[in-house]
Amino acid sequence: MPELPDVVLYVDALRARISGLVLKKALPLSPFVLRSVDPPLDALHGRTVRGVSRIGKRIVIAFDDEFYLVLHLMIAGRLRWRTPGQKNGVGPRMVLAEFEFDTGKLLFTEAGSKKRASMHVVHGTGALEAIDRGGVEPLAASLDQFRKALTGENHTLKRSLTDPRLFSGIGNAYSDEILHAARLSPLKLTQSLADDEIARLFGATQSTLQAWVERLRAAAAGAFPEKVTAFHDEMAVHGRFGKPCPVCGAPVQRIVYAENECNYCAVCQTGGRLLADRALSRLLRDDWPKRLEEW
Repeated sequence: MPELPDVVLYVDALRARISGLVLKKALPLSPFVLRSVDPPLDALHGRTVRGVSRIGKRIVIAFDDEFYLVLHLMIAGRLRWRTPGQKNGVGPRMVLAEFEFDTGKLLFTEAGSKKRASMHVVHGTGALEAIDRGGVEPLAASLDQFRKALTGENHTLKRSLTDPRLFSGIGNAYSDEILHAARLSPLKLTQSLADDEIARLFGATQSTLQAWVERLRAAAAGAFPEKVTAFHDEMAVHGRFGKPCPVCGAPVQRIVYAENECNYCAVCQTGGRLLADRALSRLLRDDWPKRLEEW
């Protein structure tokens, strides 16, 4: 799922291309993509784009008279920009909606068949604010705001960092990177953290997210982002199970749950202790290794 750095990159690209332009036509091509009824999508026709912003992992395109188009990419949703005459370059079944401007066309696409990506049309700032899950902005928060969000409930660090009610825009990928940078276990409970650990996590959150925003901007070099992914070779642990940790060289470990996995370094983050993997630990039971050297 595109997270804060990826969504910021989309916002940058859209601002540069559609700010001040009139939306000529919005065409939904999937029966599942539009999740709102009133106002209708065609209420945006002929309106001028007044801004592009982010609410959590959602992209908000603001139009005249407080009309807003809100795009939620979910896991496989992506945006693509096509200039006049340029081919779509994707299969027709992938295109959820098209938005036509004088200078080009914005495609809202989604790979796969689950169709989780969505868009809403809302009117008024109150309706827009209702979409916000309430999490603090990690790049704008103070240490005190970060601490209050983190310790208000007692959950694992992994769960808390990815909870949109607590923190805005952080998901599975960047939470792995943040926790590795902070040298903290993903299963450590938030209310058990010492003050220095909270400060370390706060610093790691801001530095990791900002570094990736800058890295992705540099890689895009002003082009529209076409290959948004949760996996990058430069990442320390996310998606790197079995590969060496860039800090200590130990193999990156994982915890598998539902459709996701959490990646971490046992040496850097858990003092050498292996965290129980639901699938393997149930299978191996007493034979499940407790420490890295037992593998």
